[in-house]
Amino acid sequence: MCGGRVPRNCRDRGSGDADRHVAMTSLERWREAWRELGANASDDALFERLLACYGEPHRHYHTRQHLTECFGHLDELRVCAEHPAEVEIALWFHDAIYAPRKRDNEQRSAQWASDCVLAAGAEAAVAARVHDLVMATCHRAVPTTRDAEVLVDVDLAILGAEPRRFDEYEAQVRREYAWVPGILYRRERRKVLMEFAQRATIYCTAPARAAREAQARQNLAWSLAKL
Repeated sequence: MCGGRVPRNCRDRGSGDADRHVAMTSLERWREAWRELGANASDDALFERLLACYGEPHRHYHTRQHLTECFGHLDELRVCAEHPAEVEIALWFHDAIYAPRKRDNEQRSAQWASDCVLAAGAEAAVAARVHDLVMATCHRAVPTTRDAEVLVDVDLAILGAEPRRFDEYEAQVRREYAWVPGILYRRERRKVLMEFAQRATIYCTAPARAAREAQARQNLAWSLAKL
């Protein structure tokens, strides 16, 4: 399918184990998403390349664990999506390219996703929407579509995780930026967390707000107090 270059109203409806879960269950999920997208076929080799990306040794948070957790959160919010297969494909690619020292990870991941969607025989409009969904995970602006709201809420679900998992997440992010001096890291991390804490709402969809908003604000306050 694609060789790629590796480097409305909603109703209510989260390690090594995570890696095993992805490897054992997501191939079927992957194939079904491409069928729903209207693709000619799924590319199982691309599936393996993406898994390899999320298993790169420099990653500590943006890993298969994160991907597995995101799939669980997407299952909770899938009913809110207008084009759920597009959200699912975008989720696979949203951190496909991740280099902490680079600033174009989302752009490169989005382009890779778009190229693969086109190569699969889907319409150009579908590829464009998938590209825009991946770009929405830059978190630089309020999402403007229902599908972007769903994907962003899925990606930010970690902020509303139970405290132990949130603390683990914070430690994982720090390890990805181990090369940044402590004083600089704390300053920049504070900026990131403050941006989320100062939002009127962290989550866009009603189910995500109900499930995670309060815990996310507690987690952010706790983390900011430690910086």
